[in-house]
Amino acid sequence: MERWQKLLQKSLTSAEEVAEVFGLDAKEVSQVANRFRIRINPYYLGLIKAKGDPLYRQVVPDIRELEDPCGMLDPLAEDQDSPLPGLVHRYPDRVLFLVSHECASYCRFCTRKRLVGDCDKMNPSSIDQGLDYIRRHSEIRDVIVSGGDPLLLTDARLDAILKGLRAIPHVEIIRIGTRVPCFLPQRVTRRLVRILKHYHPLFMNVHFNHPDEITPESRRALNLLANAGIPLGSQTVLLKGVNDDPAVMKRLMQKLLACRVRPYYIFQSDMIAGTAHLRTRVEKGLKIVKELRGWTSGLAVPHFVIDCPGGGGKVPLLPEYVESISDREVVMRNYEGRRFTYRQVPREKTEPVTRRAPLAEKPPLEPDAAPEVLAPVSRIV
Repeated sequence: MERWQKLLQKSLTSAEEVAEVFGLDAKEVSQVANRFRIRINPYYLGLIKAKGDPLYRQVVPDIRELEDPCGMLDPLAEDQDSPLPGLVHRYPDRVLFLVSHECASYCRFCTRKRLVGDCDKMNPSSIDQGLDYIRRHSEIRDVIVSGGDPLLLTDARLDAILKGLRAIPHVEIIRIGTRVPCFLPQRVTRRLVRILKHYHPLFMNVHFNHPDEITPESRRALNLLANAGIPLGSQTVLLKGVNDDPAVMKRLMQKLLACRVRPYYIFQSDMIAGTAHLRTRVEKGLKIVKELRGWTSGLAVPHFVIDCPGGGGKVPLLPEYVESISDREVVMRNYEGRRFTYRQVPREKTEPVTRRAPLAEKPPLEPDAAPEVLAPVSRIV
């Protein structure tokens, strides 16, 4: 048995264990655990510095998970776009392939808590059906392998799945979504990396939410992956009391870049049942993006997106920088709030003349007022 498997076996998984370690009410923890199971492995447990700190809030059950009037079991309506168990086909040319029901630790804000941790709902036997579906649909060129966490599969099982995907001629890109480099970096072994190298072009999106999750162990894992030529991106979830502070988010993005991980998304937290105490207002995310752009490298500024409730896909949200656009000029403000003008080139004689009135001057936002955001420009995966 490998070291990572031994660590996983020693995870906290019961309400009684968690209550004892953190001095919580065992009955309350048990009530919450009945809704969504617990797993906190020894590595991640060792990173928690204090009860209620940003890492604690991500994995330790909270009685407030039972109080969420707006939460939904399947907020992204993935089930309606699942032609068969374990596969979501929402976008025309790509699918989400769920191959594992387990995670190295269970996030309390998990989008798929209705499925994760239950082998009956995410059954390995459906993998062959998923591969067959992808073979029969030639429009699919991009497969996102996720779960659960696909890196918790054995090397042999993961190898077989990737081999099956790479054998399909119309599958051009394989992506893996994982939180293992953050939650259990010991799983990223040289043998695993040798397997992954066989299946390029292969991309990996990792999931880090706080600078304290970047440790010597996680750096080692990320370096192994990057040295194997695997492009790394990070998907971060905006969470109250975890990273809803511009300074914290900026430091996280900078530390990720130093590990050769390109910040990709900041997600507005999905409307998962039991997560109201972790969700922020959207204005908070817009403020964070505004305080990143210009104040740190553009490489460190991810897209801020909402994955639309009801299955609408991902919509990017942007702070407002453009004041007006006319045939003559574009007036905008930069990251410091200073106004600049860009002169338009003259229209060609054949071009229709359209005019857009300058945007009205708006008074400063009140603390609770929602800033206007630009209309969505695309749906991104």
